[in-house]
Amino acid sequence: MHDKLSEYLTPTYYINSDHPSIKQFVADTLNNESDQVQQAIALYYAVRDQFRYDPYSFSMEKSAFQASFILSKGHGWCVTKAVLLAACCRCAGIPARLGFADVANHLSTKRMRETMNTDVFYWHGYTSIYLGGQWLKATPAFNVELCQKFNLKPLEFDGTQDSIYHEFDQLGNKHMEYLNDRGEYTDLPLADITATFKQYYPAMSDAIKGADFDQEVNAEVS
Repeated sequence: MHDKLSEYLTPTYYINSDHPSIKQFVADTLNNESDQVQQAIALYYAVRDQFRYDPYSFSMEKSAFQASFILSKGHGWCVTKAVLLAACCRCAGIPARLGFADVANHLSTKRMRETMNTDVFYWHGYTSIYLGGQWLKATPAFNVELCQKFNLKPLEFDGTQDSIYHEFDQLGNKHMEYLNDRGEYTDLPLADITATFKQYYPAMSDAIKGADFDQEVNAEVS
C-alpha cells in the first residue's frame, strides 16, 4: 500500500479500528474472505443493515462518536454509521476516510421536521473507501427495513462505483437532494459539526429526549 494512504489506515480516537470489539466484528463479518472488494462489500452491508438508522440516537458527546461505542449501541445515524464503517475498513486493511455533504431530505417523520425546523441535514456523513485505485462513496445510513417502510430505494454498494442517496423514492417522490459538498477527512471534524448544529439545530438535543424514531415511522406508514 502506498505511503500516502497510510493515514487512512491508522486508528484515531473516533475511528478506533484497533479496538478489540471492532476487530472481532470485522473477523466475524469477513469470515476469512480475502478479496478486498468483497471485504468492503460485506462490511458495508453489515453496517447498513445490522445497525438500524436512528437519528434520535443523537449525542454530541465525544465518546458517542467512537466506532467501538457505536458498535456497542447497535444503532446510529448517518455520521456515526459512517465512522463505524470507516473503522471496520481500516481494521481490514482497506483505506477509508469520512465524507460530508449538506442534503435536503424530503422524506422524514413529522416530528423530525418540526424538531429540526428545516429539511436540510447539515453534515450528512458517508464513508469514502479506497478500492481499485479510486475513492468510492459508500452511504450505509438507512437499513433495508427502514427503506421498505418508507418506499425508499435501498442503497447498494458493489465496490466499483459510488453509493449515494437517490433523488427519488420508489414512488417517484423527491427523496434526497445534495446541496453542498463539505469534503472528505482523515478523522471526524467534530468541532466543525458541533458549531453548525448549534447554529441550525439549537433545540435539537432537548426536543428529541424520549423520542422513538421507529415508533414514529410505524405510525406514519401504517
